Amino acid sequence: MKLDYIIVGLGLAGLAFTEELIAANKTFVVFENNFQTSSLVAGGVYNPVILKRFTPVWNAKEQLSVALPFYEKVAKKLVIEIDEKFVTKKVFKSIEDQNNWFTAADKPKLKEFLDDQLDTNSYKGVIADFHFGNVKQTGRIDTKKLIKAYRNYLKTQDLIRFEKFDYKQITFHKKSIFYNDLEVANIVFCEGFGIKQNPFFNHLPLNEAKGETLTIHAPDLDIKFLLKSTLFVIPLGNHYYKVGATFNWKDKTSLPTKEGREELLTKLKKIINVSFEIVAQTGGVRPTVKDRRPLVGVHHKFSNLYILNGLGTRGVMIAPTVAKNLFNHIAYKEKLDPEININRFL
Repeated sequence: MKLDYIIVGLGLAGLAFTEELIAANKTFVVFENNFQTSSLVAGGVYNPVILKRFTPVWNAKEQLSVALPFYEKVAKKLVIEIDEKFVTKKVFKSIEDQNNWFTAADKPKLKEFLDDQLDTNSYKGVIADFHFGNVKQTGRIDTKKLIKAYRNYLKTQDLIRFEKFDYKQITFHKKSIFYNDLEVANIVFCEGFGIKQNPFFNHLPLNEAKGETLTIHAPDLDIKFLLKSTLFVIPLGNHYYKVGATFNWKDKTSLPTKEGREELLTKLKKIINVSFEIVAQTGGVRPTVKDRRPLVGVHHKFSNLYILNGLGTRGVMIAPTVAKNLFNHIAYKEKLDPEININRFL
């Protein structure tokens, strides 16, 4: 079978690139073996501000202008609802924390996102002695629902193979790549931390950061916003909340741990004071890069092998933008953004 593309991996990166191919009427097949799970267990939050430092997310405004219409279009195609918009409330730890907020709210790149008035309301069950700051234009994409629905969509079109991709089966011939029964023009690797096993791109400085989350049921907690302190508390409806997330640079597995559970519980009890029940615990490994920019580009030797990876904790926001940039680079010779181009590590 002759195709334009093979895509390896269907998390957010692979999904966004697949949509570019469909829009351009390109032929393709996706390989997915459920090895990378970060998109399935991600919080899915989009937030244009790094609240730990009160600084803007890289290209936040531009990313949101691409991402939100993208998810709206995909949701309409799949006939699902995945975008829940809400305010994010930052819990202040001190007067100094408040002052830093006001300073940030005056900056040109943050003005439209940070409310310059304190939220002094009390919310039952929430501990906030120094009040809240409201972050606007935030919300959550239900990544688990999205990816599962999208995989089913591709399955009905016979465009996905649920099997492990075998790098040893690749052979190069002039301008084509042969892989088992397929002849393709290009292969795009979107494998998340699975790229560590990829002989063509495993030299890139991708780090694995494990994250764990809890899902809790708290009948006496009734918040319709995302609560952000040393962790996040995301409303899921009917008094269910997702709580996260940990960062573990040593454990490379996706298995939930007792240590992760205890860390989350310790932090959670400092920001809510109502009883709750843990109903689930999940783990996943995020692909992160030391300069907090994605890994996008072409192999230095094989000009029809590409990588789209390293989206980190902001994958929901950035995936549609970088996927479009890579596709336009391949199809129309558009220049890759130098901040994401893997050539920066040569």
